[in-house]
Amino acid sequence: MRILIAGAAGQLGRALAAPLAGHELTALPRAGLDIADLAAVRDVVRAQRPDLVINAAAYNRVDDAEADSTAAYRGNALGPRNLALATAEVAIPLVHVSSDYVFDGLAARPYHEFDRPDPRSAYGRSKLAGEVAVRELNARHYVVRTAWVYAAQGGNFPRTILSLGERAEVRVVDDQTGSPTYAPHLAAAIARLITTSAFGTYHFAGAGAVTWYALTRKLYELRGIRTPVIAVTSAEFLRAAPRPRYSVLTTIQEPRIVLPPWEDGLAEFCRMLEG
Repeated sequence: MRILIAGAAGQLGRALAAPLAGHELTALPRAGLDIADLAAVRDVVRAQRPDLVINAAAYNRVDDAEADSTAAYRGNALGPRNLALATAEVAIPLVHVSSDYVFDGLAARPYHEFDRPDPRSAYGRSKLAGEVAVRELNARHYVVRTAWVYAAQGGNFPRTILSLGERAEVRVVDDQTGSPTYAPHLAAAIARLITTSAFGTYHFAGAGAVTWYALTRKLYELRGIRTPVIAVTSAEFLRAAPRPRYSVLTTIQEPRIVLPPWEDGLAEFCRMLEG
């Protein structure tokens, strides 16, 4: 299968290379394809003639989106809309990656694919707008929601919190619960999904649930870091954009593809750092 990956320089974009190695890949970073440029998207799709497109590109500056929602919508709504138009025109499927931020974070149980989105931030609203555009414009779509994505390379929470390990203490919020997702596990799930032709919406996130505080404790344990970790509330770390209090994702969609437990992803992350 010929597969075009947009956003190939990001954490997920890089992770997709391994599980899709048996396919003919065209992996384009933002410099090679600005998905917010419809003419450029159409030109690339027509020139490359892929059998499927994966959109791993996104605007992820959650707090900046509150002050500059136009930039968020350009990356998270207009870009997916352009990909959906271009892929529908040549009758090929589109995989679009979305976020747990489409939910309000007020649930008392994990969110599944049929729960009603209700985003509370500009970033979340832009991600939901992207989902809507993809569904409306290309019937042959896979919308994949994920959460707390990280990898051994790139900017992410585990790498940031490790960089703070030499401080006298590290303060981490303990009232936000989610599903940490190791990018290679997410990539492997997407590679399985595209073989099914079961178009629809899916939740792919690390199995289980944990707070940022407990995640930090586990990470420091795995890395042998003795720095005290202090649990604090979100109110002590005021941010421009509201964070979901609870955004654990689960799947009930068939085919039911379940990612490994978040603990397994964190352990593999640590092994990659050692390598």
